Amino acid sequence: MPYSCFQDLKEDFFTEYGDANQYKIIEVIGKGSYGVVCAALDTHTGKKVAIKKIRDVFDYTSDALRILREVKLLRLLRHPDIVEIKHIMLPPSKREFNDIFVVFELMESDLHEVIKANDDLTREHHQFFLYQMLRAMKYMHTANVYHRDLKPKNILANANCKLKVCDFGLARVAFSDTPTTVFWTDYVATRWYRAPELCGFFFSKYTPAIDIWSIGCIFAEVLMGKPLFPGKSVVHQLELITDLLGTPSPETISGVRNDKARKYLTEMRIKQPVPFSQKFPNVDPLAVRLLQRLLAFDPKDRPTAEEALADPYFKGLAKIEREPSCQPISKLEFEFERRRLVKEDVRELIYREILEYHPQLLKDYINGNEGTNFLYPSAIGQFRKQFAYLEENSGRSVPVFPSERKHTSLPRNTVHSSTIPLNRQSASVLCENQNVTEEASKKVTDAISGN
Repeated sequence: MPYSCFQDLKEDFFTEYGDANQYKIIEVIGKGSYGVVCAALDTHTGKKVAIKKIRDVFDYTSDALRILREVKLLRLLRHPDIVEIKHIMLPPSKREFNDIFVVFELMESDLHEVIKANDDLTREHHQFFLYQMLRAMKYMHTANVYHRDLKPKNILANANCKLKVCDFGLARVAFSDTPTTVFWTDYVATRWYRAPELCGFFFSKYTPAIDIWSIGCIFAEVLMGKPLFPGKSVVHQLELITDLLGTPSPETISGVRNDKARKYLTEMRIKQPVPFSQKFPNVDPLAVRLLQRLLAFDPKDRPTAEEALADPYFKGLAKIEREPSCQPISKLEFEFERRRLVKEDVRELIYREILEYHPQLLKDYINGNEGTNFLYPSAIGQFRKQFAYLEENSGRSVPVFPSERKHTSLPRNTVHSSTIPLNRQSASVLCENQNVTEEASKKVTDAISGN
C-alpha cells in the first residue's frame, strides 16, 4: 500500500474511532449518583456540547436497562423540543466497558432555574413555554411514548426561550398488546407533578393524560412562580389537588378501580372547586381556561396535546406545519422488554446503540464483519482520566478557554450553577423563528431585556 494511502487510512481511522480527541473539556456542570456532566468544546464544529459520563453502567441490570431505554428513545425521538444526543463515544472494548460517554447539545439552564430567576415573565413567555412543551408532547404521544417524569428540572432552557424536554429514564413505549398495568409498576416520578390517577393506583390503565397533567402543573408554576401542588405525601398531594379542583364527581369516583382509593374519595368531605380565575388573578383568561382543561381530575377530560395546541390561547403562534406527529415506534425496537436479560445481554444491546453513532462500524456489525482480533484505537482512557481529575477537584480546573456558561444541563442530582436572565438578542431570534407578530415580538424582546 502506498505510504500516502496508509496515512489517509490512519487519519480516517483515528478520526472515527478515537473520537474522544474531538472534544476539549471546559468544566464540570453537574454531578449525581450516575456520574458527572462536563461542558466541552467540539473542535470539529466549534460548538459547545455537554458530555455526560455514566459510570458503572452494568452494576445493576435494572439501571442498565433504564439507560438503554433512554438512549434508544432519544435516538428515535428527533424533534426540536426534545434534547438531542449528538454522539456516543465508542468504548475501547466491546465486551469489557463499564462507562459510557454521551454527547448532548448544551443548554444553558432549565425551567426550574428560569422560574426562580425571573419573576417578571410576560404573557408571551408563558405562551412560548407552554407551546413548546405541548409540541414535544404531541410528537412523543403520537409515537406512543409516555415521559412519566415531567417537571421543571427536566425541561432544559436557553436564554432565547427555547425549551427542550430531557431525562427519559422513566419513559416507556405503550404497545397495544402490552398490559399497561404491568408496564408501569416502577413508577417513582416526582410527587408534585404526578397525576391523581397515579396517586394510589386509581385507574387500571394509564394514558398519555398523565403527561398532560404534569405539563399543566409546570405551566401553573410558570404562571405563579412556585409549585402548584407541593404535597408532602400521597395523601397530602390529593388533599391539595381536591382543595383546588373540588371533590371528584360520583361518575369519576365510580371509574376508580382500586377499592381503597375509591373508598378514600367517597369518604372525603365535600369540597367545592376554587375558580381558576381566583387562583390565578391577573393572568390571561385564555391561559387560565386552557390550564383548567389540562388539570382535569379525570384523565379522560384532559385534552390531548394536539387538542391543546389548537386552543384559542395559541392564536397567532400555533402553526400546524410546526407541530409534527411521529410514527409509532416499532415493537422490534423494544423486543428486549419481552425477555429476561442478563448483564451481558444488556451490554450487547447498549453497544449496538452506540454503533448507531458510528456508521461504518454499524455496517460491519450488521454484516458480521466485526474486527474481533484487535481493539479499536480509543482516546476514552485519557478522557476518563480528565473526568476523574475534575470530579476529584470539584471541577476546579483551568478551562480550555474562558467559559461563558453559567447553567446546568441534563438530569442531575447536584447542580453547580448560577442564574442569568433571558436576554434581548436571543428573544428577537426566537420571535423571528416562531413567526410571532411584530407587536408580540417587541413585547417579548422588551420584557426580556427589562425595558
